[in-house]
Amino acid sequence: MRIGVPKEIKTHEYRVGLTPASVREYVSRGHDVIVETGAGSGIVADDAAYIQAGASIAADASEVFAKADMVIKVKEPQPSEWVMLREGQILFTYLHLAPDPEQTKGLIASGCTAVAYETVTDRDGSLPLLAPMSEVAGRLSIEAAGQALRRSNGGSGVLLGGVPGVQAGRVVVIGGGVVGTHAARMAVGLGAEVTIIDRSIPRLRQLDDMFQGRVRTRFSTTDAIESEVAGADAVIGAVLIAGASAPKLVTRKMLGLMKPHSVLVDVAIDQGGCFEMSHPTTHSDPTFEVDGIIHYCVANMPGAVPQTSSHALNNATLPFGLSLANKGLDAIRSNAGLLAGLNVHRGIVTNEAVAQSLGLECQDGVTALGA
Repeated sequence: MRIGVPKEIKTHEYRVGLTPASVREYVSRGHDVIVETGAGSGIVADDAAYIQAGASIAADASEVFAKADMVIKVKEPQPSEWVMLREGQILFTYLHLAPDPEQTKGLIASGCTAVAYETVTDRDGSLPLLAPMSEVAGRLSIEAAGQALRRSNGGSGVLLGGVPGVQAGRVVVIGGGVVGTHAARMAVGLGAEVTIIDRSIPRLRQLDDMFQGRVRTRFSTTDAIESEVAGADAVIGAVLIAGASAPKLVTRKMLGLMKPHSVLVDVAIDQGGCFEMSHPTTHSDPTFEVDGIIHYCVANMPGAVPQTSSHALNNATLPFGLSLANKGLDAIRSNAGLLAGLNVHRGIVTNEAVAQSLGLECQDGVTALGA
């Protein structure tokens, strides 16, 4: 199979779909890899590194899309990219379709087979291709909160870790999954006071044991969220419903209860955001203010640390990508995890959560793929 790797074009996105090390793995198994010139510049991998790994270099994205049987990316295709997709071609990348009807229409119109990293599952039902970027985003969320809290950036001027004799900042993490756990770990490490809110009692028990009493845990109710947000210096939105739009857990009304110039970091923004007033921002203009509260809603947070992110992502995606390259659609038919990752196939939406979020008809993946 011919594998295509275009350069990412989303604002301040420096990750790359395949590292040179991953290219070498594909080539060693008999696949051809074509990489757009400069695609690896964000991870300090020049064209020569890709050529040494066995890839050929394309002059532009149009050449990559025209020649590839499977396109491997990081972020969702942009309008100029989805029009280059075609029937019979596999797209393997993050999609986050639930809050993005235009992209969904574009993929439907293209006829391609789109497999989303964020809905691929493992044998235990976990999300192995979302996990590494969730780990990165969770850790970055505390850095982002700390930056946004600086008075020069519009924040309240609180140092999350405090200093001796001065109260530490209060961090509330809504969601105790991968993002929330790593956010809490970073916040605890800084010395902040941390509360984690989650709707799973078993998960709250795990977190209590994991942090050995260094964090407070609360069961998720509207009252709990409202009271914790009111006293927070920084709130991290870390909720996830796989494939679906994120629920709006912090309402605009709650902003009036918060400390002036405190910070909301919405890590769920890829799925529409879990704060009512959230809208996507970029690394070049990451924050906005609503009712005196700073909102940080960058939709590709891990793109800020592409060396770490690209290698972590490739470590996770490589086995699944190789399976797709080796077997094509049969890999999806025979692997329940990849089948869960199938979002669109030949003009049909195959992920129920996406379809429900967008009000579209859905067909199960097995039926859509056919025998």
